[in-house]
Amino acid sequence: MTKPVITKTCQLPDGREITIETGKLARQANGSVVLKMGNTMLLATAVSADKPVEGADFLPLSVDYQEKFASTGKIPGGFLRREGKLSDYEVLISRLVDRAIRPLFPDDYHAETQINIQLISGDHEGLPDALAAFAASAALAVSDIPFQGPISEVRVARVDGKFVINPTLEQKERADIDLIVGASIENILMVEGESKQVSEDDMLEALKHAHEAIKAQCQLQIELEKAAGTTQKRTYNHEDKDETLQSNIHSQLYDKVYAVARQQLKNKKERSAKFDQILEEFLTTQSEETLEKKDLIKKYYKEVQKKACRNLVLNEAVRLDGRKTTEIRPIWSEVDYLPMAHGSSIFTRGETQSLSTVTLGTKLDEQLIDGAMFSGSNKFILHYNFPGFSTGEVKPNRGPGRREVGHGNLAHRALKQVLPPEADSPYTIRVVSDILESNGSSSMATVCAGSLALMDAGIKIEAPVSGIAMGMISDSATGKFAILSDILGDEDHLGDMDFKVTGTEKGITACQMDLKVDGLTYDTMRQALLQAKEGRLHILNEMKKTLSAPKPDLKPHAPRAVTIFIDKELIGAVIGPGGKIVQDIQKTSGATVVIEEDKNRGIVNVFATNQASMDMALKRIKAIVAVPEVGQVYDGVVKSIMPFGAFVEFMPGKDGLLHISEIKWERLEKMDGVLEVGEEIKVKLLEVDKKTGKFRLSRKVLIPRPPRPEGAPPKQEGAPQE
Repeated sequence: MTKPVITKTCQLPDGREITIETGKLARQANGSVVLKMGNTMLLATAVSADKPVEGADFLPLSVDYQEKFASTGKIPGGFLRREGKLSDYEVLISRLVDRAIRPLFPDDYHAETQINIQLISGDHEGLPDALAAFAASAALAVSDIPFQGPISEVRVARVDGKFVINPTLEQKERADIDLIVGASIENILMVEGESKQVSEDDMLEALKHAHEAIKAQCQLQIELEKAAGTTQKRTYNHEDKDETLQSNIHSQLYDKVYAVARQQLKNKKERSAKFDQILEEFLTTQSEETLEKKDLIKKYYKEVQKKACRNLVLNEAVRLDGRKTTEIRPIWSEVDYLPMAHGSSIFTRGETQSLSTVTLGTKLDEQLIDGAMFSGSNKFILHYNFPGFSTGEVKPNRGPGRREVGHGNLAHRALKQVLPPEADSPYTIRVVSDILESNGSSSMATVCAGSLALMDAGIKIEAPVSGIAMGMISDSATGKFAILSDILGDEDHLGDMDFKVTGTEKGITACQMDLKVDGLTYDTMRQALLQAKEGRLHILNEMKKTLSAPKPDLKPHAPRAVTIFIDKELIGAVIGPGGKIVQDIQKTSGATVVIEEDKNRGIVNVFATNQASMDMALKRIKAIVAVPEVGQVYDGVVKSIMPFGAFVEFMPGKDGLLHISEIKWERLEKMDGVLEVGEEIKVKLLEVDKKTGKFRLSRKVLIPRPPRPEGAPPKQEGAPQE
């Protein structure tokens, strides 16, 4: 039986409409919708297997967002000319959707599930990244897949002091707050974004505006679900249960786990070993029949471990490593660690360590972006690497995963807010953070280390940036909760919140929040933000003990850069026919010369690793673009000789007439033997003809005038004649 086509519409606060349609496309998926806002259209599908993955104790969920190049009338670049591996941009949007919907699947649902979102029509008036989660949740709503939604996401931006929901690209680029917020009708679930050093109260106000818009979108999905007749979801049984075994493990092991947690061991490996020992001793006392349920035993033991550690914090305000809830782990840092890097730093906080480097390049090193929605280049690049040895694990190096792309993007957002404006900086800047140790907050260590490395490189950042990861442990039954500053890896896993905040002394530059619990009030969120501010400032003070401001100069081996602005008409003169002149400048000087056109002027960026190379290149370029000035003396080269004088090139590409009467003070009858082609002479520019633009030169005015013979009549000089 063919499904009927169902369409539902809701409005944004400014009156723009978003339409959801189901029943027309991709009807063999468990659920599919087409979301439309303006000319932007997304096709979202949801499919889940009928049976669980054998032995899985988690949800095997994959979320893929992909932009079809045809959606914006483009053909992909590259040799194959087709869409391939997801770009970093597509991975980041996939993560935005995944982080919002994953917590709302039932804990005991383990069937392989896939969400696909495709951009099938793209328009900058309706940016698709703010619509992807809305489409994904709607696809789940019209399916039989168990999902405790609906949810939606919107972008909230503050433009000219006013909050705008799902702004256009032009509005987004003018915003001082730019957040993607995911939420259900009741609660905020996910936040990701950046801001230009704004206050905590401004950030909260943005979240409130976003949540109000999301509520209407969730209500639309409820109506869509009813109309599609999918309010009843599939029945499933994906977990074996043994309540007796679960009770025995809790009663026998809870106190032992609590006691280990209460020892406040600072070393992660030592703490993990003691927790593992409790389980191993328990297994040695069990019958063969019980040991056949080893997977269940491990699962129930993890539950005991999680509960004991959480209760320790809630009941005694004691954390696993002995810190107070607001206390930051010990910090040490160092700059200029790597002698040949253009900038480097080590930042260590507890058992988390980042070695970060800064490399300065030219415009030729810019990252090229070839996407369906966005094409162009990027002058600030940040890469985050998380090798297996950082946690003492064996892990193959197969390129960055989604987590690494996401963590790098957060640090990129945090630091780009304080970089010099692109117009003032000719450099392409690459920051690389290699995580050498990890026990929580490695992305925030990247922000701190990256900030120090930029200052070590001599980049004039507006202010240093630090970052902190906040956590929360709560109990809905008792109402108790605790906000934790600078969380450990274990506290991230057993906690209810991971709230990363970066900023300067002035305000917030970026944030990322994921919640695993319902009911986080705005008052609690404000408390977390203010506690994060205290921690951020503490970390900044520790960083300042190492380096408080950018170094006054670049490293000796870093490329120097000089920018020259020239008339648009002179660009061709610097480049030369077929690039001949600029190539010769680079070859003879050893410098790199990059020329580009910007509006009504030319921009010439010169990069060199030593001053001699820089001076040579600048001299050549300035000579080409210089405007001849009457009265100035120039080094010229004789190009040709005529009966009436010589033509002399006194500036690159500019010849002037040196009349026979202007060569010497003595009268010359002819040019034979006076000058030679290729001879270098000094000349003075006497005049530029206003009508023809021709140049008149003189050599004799630079030569002392010989004395007049005694008794000789004054010499009568007539007008020069050719």
